[in-house]
Amino acid sequence: MPSPHVPHRRRNRPPLSSLIAVFALLLAVTAPSEAQFVGNYCSSAGPTADNNDPAQPTAEFHMARLKYADASGRIRGGWRPWWAIDWPEAECHLTRGLKRLTRLDVADDSFHVQATDERLFDFPWLFAQQVGHWYLSQAEADQLREYLLRGGFLIVDDFHGSYEWEIFADSIFRTLPGRAIIDIPESDPLLHILYDLDQRTQIPGRRHLYRAPSGEIVAELPGGPPRWRGIYDDDGRLMVAINYNMDMGDAWEHADDPVYPEPMTALAYRFGINYIVYAMTH
Repeated sequence: MPSPHVPHRRRNRPPLSSLIAVFALLLAVTAPSEAQFVGNYCSSAGPTADNNDPAQPTAEFHMARLKYADASGRIRGGWRPWWAIDWPEAECHLTRGLKRLTRLDVADDSFHVQATDERLFDFPWLFAQQVGHWYLSQAEADQLREYLLRGGFLIVDDFHGSYEWEIFADSIFRTLPGRAIIDIPESDPLLHILYDLDQRTQIPGRRHLYRAPSGEIVAELPGGPPRWRGIYDDDGRLMVAINYNMDMGDAWEHADDPVYPEPMTALAYRFGINYIVYAMTH
């Protein structure tokens, strides 16, 4: 099976994994309503978020996380830079969820890649968090555009309000100039490719949860209602899925947190699995 991490893959090949992996994904065996996990196996993987650089693939599917500079033009080092928010716990829970809910062979952690890295083209599915703080240079924007137009799929997550939207939009419109951002229609295959995603429950960050006087856990997010938006290519394929005013990464990260509402975690797993199936089939 072609590897998602072949370092010297020719650039004229689209960044799509084997359809065998797709068939494995479609053989989901469990509903994600039971996707809360118990245990502390998703603890810190090390002192820095720059510590994974596998030379060879270890599984059929490897998640990729986008490394980027912040809006000041600097790539923060150390532990938990903006691009690494929720890592490694989000990956730990999501990959275990994929193993539990599908028959896909999944690597345990994400691969961290900058947009100018040639290895970007080895991954069909790219995850970017806190894009209300990102900055893409023109070189990064140009290569990310090539990745997306050749079949790559980008998920952006965990940004809120008009200020962070403007920062996100500045880089994404330089990446895909002239492309409109629209609300993903209910009929889009993304929302039905495996799970029918007809719920629009806002998926909050753990920091946005509060206990009401009634004792119920409620979410109060600063940016307004959630919006599932996207950018499409000329053939109607979704290239960029935009989770605006929500924090799906936190729902994965806190899947074993009894305070975090289980329905929101379950919905986040459904979206994550649909995103991956879509990326590997479109």
